Amino acid sequence: MQIHLIAIGGAVMHNLALALHTKGYQVTGSDDEIFEPSYSRLKQKGLLPEAKGWFPEKIHENLDAVILGMHARADNPELLKAHALKIPVYSFPEYVYEQSKNKMRVAICGSHGKTTITSMIMHVLQHQKMQFDYLVGAQLAGFETMVQFSDAPIMIIEGDEYFASPLDKRPKFLHYHAQITLISGIAWDHFNVFPTFSSYTNQFKLLMEGTQQNDALIVFGEDDNINLLLAESKIEGQVIKYTTPDYYLENHTVHLKSNNNNYHFSIFGKHNMQNMEGAKKVCNALGISDADFYTAMQTFHGAAKRLEILKQTNDHIIFRDFAHAPSKVEATVNAVKEQFPEKKLVACLELHTFSSLNKEFIVFYRNTMQKADVRIVYFNPHTLELKKLPPLSKSEVQDYFNDGEMMVINNSEELLEVLKKLNIVNSNILLMSSGNFDNLDLTILT
Repeated sequence: MQIHLIAIGGAVMHNLALALHTKGYQVTGSDDEIFEPSYSRLKQKGLLPEAKGWFPEKIHENLDAVILGMHARADNPELLKAHALKIPVYSFPEYVYEQSKNKMRVAICGSHGKTTITSMIMHVLQHQKMQFDYLVGAQLAGFETMVQFSDAPIMIIEGDEYFASPLDKRPKFLHYHAQITLISGIAWDHFNVFPTFSSYTNQFKLLMEGTQQNDALIVFGEDDNINLLLAESKIEGQVIKYTTPDYYLENHTVHLKSNNNNYHFSIFGKHNMQNMEGAKKVCNALGISDADFYTAMQTFHGAAKRLEILKQTNDHIIFRDFAHAPSKVEATVNAVKEQFPEKKLVACLELHTFSSLNKEFIVFYRNTMQKADVRIVYFNPHTLELKKLPPLSKSEVQDYFNDGEMMVINNSEELLEVLKKLNIVNSNILLMSSGNFDNLDLTILT
């Protein structure tokens, strides 16, 4: 098979290229910019394009397929050439389906917790020595790539609601046609694509109504938005609800009892217990018992940038987390405070996405960081310019968060100085962002 990837340098796209190369396919690709770690990983496998840019001459009649990444535009010259030659063009979710249409497909969806739940399931399946393929949104310990295609009978897919490609505005998760679908929760996100809450929730309604008679739809039963959609939707598959399990804390360790057995876990926080319960329901559907699931989960240490520990001493811990949307920020702050109530919590959030910097959306961050003792919000005014958004003042941010005591910083050097001067005796620091605080050298803090 000869496959060409347009916009090969993307996080998922370069992993897709690596997976197809490993499978034995002839893989080529193009991109106008390729950053690390994509650059080095493609170069190592001999898949790095010789030059930046788009080259229609790379598109020829011997190609079996062209895969279109999100970074490409509809007028991309390689794409136009592929259409002219009538070469099949796929978005990456469409191609993932092509690779997995004869497998048992599991799609993990929802506004939050997708990567964590997916990584939990993958960890348990690996522990059970079950063969499976996967697509996950983060690099996980024990897995070389974020995508794998093989002859395995199961495909675990992290499925998000963002549109599939520049040519296809349907959500990615609709393309997987999963037999087992999990929805972890629904909280408005991707404001730039779904400008109203109803336009956002409608994507999940389409997902629910896409379930077939023998499919399983696993949902978090304590989510009001999910329950409203369930009541409105015509669903043919079996609906399975999960709720927050009973757990308790002892010596900063989470414990849970099941069938007279006591299990302990290194992950923590109410949201992670909910994530684990959802993962368990999926694993149950795949034939794994509760006991085997919990036993495996005792060795699970979390996904990258999900309450990831940058430094730990007897005195303090520095956490890094991908939390950026309001529901994620609140859940993460509350989790750290619940786990370490005796320690002062310094929570620092970067407003980085289009949604988080939009004045119509930022109001949803109101009171989300209240459990933290010291609250800091950082944003870069230049990011607002790049996203063509109006200026944002420090006082406006305080008002939107409903927090006059919150520190608002819009200069990365100043942020670093503030963090360095903090008294972190008997404290924890929580750094939350889907970005990187404008390349702030966090190692200085550690």
